Amino acid sequence: METLKRVAKRHGLYAILHEKPFKGINGSGKHTNWSLSTSLGQNLLNPSDDPHDNQQFMVFLCAVVRAVHLHADLLRSTIASVGNDHRLGAHEAPPAIISIFLGDMLTDLLEQFEEGEPTRTIRGGTLDLGADRLPQLPRDSGDRNRTSPFAFTGNKFEFRAVGSTATASWPVTTMNTIIAESLDYLITEIESKAGADASEEKKHEAVNDVLRAVVKDHKAVIFNGDGYSEEWQEEAARRGLPNFKSSADAIPVLKAPKNIELFQKYKVLTQPELESRTTIFMEKYATSLGIEASTMLQIARQMILPAVLSHQKELAETAAATEGAGVDCPGLREQLETYAELVERFRDSIRRLSSRVDEIPEDAFEAGPHLRDEIRPAMADLRELGDLLEDVTPVNSWPMPSYRDLLFIK
Repeated sequence: METLKRVAKRHGLYAILHEKPFKGINGSGKHTNWSLSTSLGQNLLNPSDDPHDNQQFMVFLCAVVRAVHLHADLLRSTIASVGNDHRLGAHEAPPAIISIFLGDMLTDLLEQFEEGEPTRTIRGGTLDLGADRLPQLPRDSGDRNRTSPFAFTGNKFEFRAVGSTATASWPVTTMNTIIAESLDYLITEIESKAGADASEEKKHEAVNDVLRAVVKDHKAVIFNGDGYSEEWQEEAARRGLPNFKSSADAIPVLKAPKNIELFQKYKVLTQPELESRTTIFMEKYATSLGIEASTMLQIARQMILPAVLSHQKELAETAAATEGAGVDCPGLREQLETYAELVERFRDSIRRLSSRVDEIPEDAFEAGPHLRDEIRPAMADLRELGDLLEDVTPVNSWPMPSYRDLLFIK
């Protein structure tokens, strides 16, 4: 937050901004609520009733849009972890592509900026609950999009991609830094266009000119649709938005030259401090995934494999006893052969994962691509075969709680 204060002080908090410094961030759960307010409590991200006339709000909104577009890769790196690689893009978690959801009202305002000066604000209308006796509830024009990683929700942004076990401090530090850089850029451009001792009309025109250019240059990051769809993956690639599906790709972004320059410029982190954090994050990722793979092998070898071999033996003894009694049992024989083939595939998968674990490089940055390309696919294959075996193995033979046991209380 000191970074934002320094930017505000450097520019004397130009006339379009509030005369007090900024404060106010909070984070919780699986997403971080991010807002800006003055020391007097004025929310600078509150659009008011007529945001098309609220130039101050539009400045801060465009600063956020520009910052997230320019530094989407950096934001993705701040939420990189082994657990988040599983979570992003599924189960109500946003995808790994960093985009901004603004809703119909704000998107329309920015589109108006492209054409000239905003003159109208879309209203939300009412929410139809489908019952005449229920009251008509007002509907927010922004609405909500659970598939967006960075969404505007009335008077704040929610960074929804933060993992549930992660601290919000590092993502918030990064957001403060990129917003400070964006505000620094906007105010510098506005002051340059308006000139010294500019009239209020000249200032107003300068603000609109700068914001219009920002909208045109950075609107690619705005997306209000379904973040889970395959179409969005393709569209995001056409827009040039980064898509780091693995932490092995996202974490090294932290020490990219542009990010080192950013943190140094605003006196947040020096180059050695940033490189140290990058190494720590990468080592944590490699160590955690290595432990997961080793634990998976232990479970597969010591629990699942003995159990399924025992059941295979029971099937074989049953088939042999049945045929020994002179009863033809082609169905049982087929079941045994199918099960034995699945067990053998499971054994092969264990061997493949084990060999890949033995090949993990000691250097965390060298280990990253190996973990991404070799370990994760081998773990996914072993998991799939284990699930198939659970489906065809009797409950009393399975060595751990089944999905049914987890879902239902006996």
